[in-house]
Amino acid sequence: MTYRVCFVCTGNICRSPMAEAVFHARVADAGLDDLVEADSAGTDGWHEGEGADPRTVAVLAEHGYGLDHTARQFQQSWFSRLDLVVALDAGHLRTLRRLAPTERDAAKVRLLRSYDPAADSGDLDVPDPYYGGQDGFEDCLEMVEAAGTGLLAAVREQVEGRAA
Repeated sequence: MTYRVCFVCTGNICRSPMAEAVFHARVADAGLDDLVEADSAGTDGWHEGEGADPRTVAVLAEHGYGLDHTARQFQQSWFSRLDLVVALDAGHLRTLRRLAPTERDAAKVRLLRSYDPAADSGDLDVPDPYYGGQDGFEDCLEMVEAAGTGLLAAVREQVEGRAA
């Protein structure tokens, strides 16, 4: 049975596609491609149908990540098919938990940086780089990568638990 993860930010052109690309690479490196699927979406539909922000694509490519992406808006009905919904900041977390049709679905929503043991527990947001310069996208990637190891470990534990 496939374990499904969806990364969610506001417009689905910067942070969440970046997290999706990094996680895809981690999953592939771990040999879990056939057991784990990941995608991304936005809490809002402002950029629906558009590709990722060119700065996101550039930073990912510079660090060896590929990305084929079309922005879309998260739908409440997706909760039933998802195992984990990863919010990129506290605002997304609140929005997604309000959108969740059940308590069980709300419990599927976690903050990405909660998987980074070195992150400041008082501020687990990945700041939105959209209105800033290239440095913001580099910082975003750094935070996403730092959380990736812990996220992969948590997902691997869930996947292996299903197989047992």
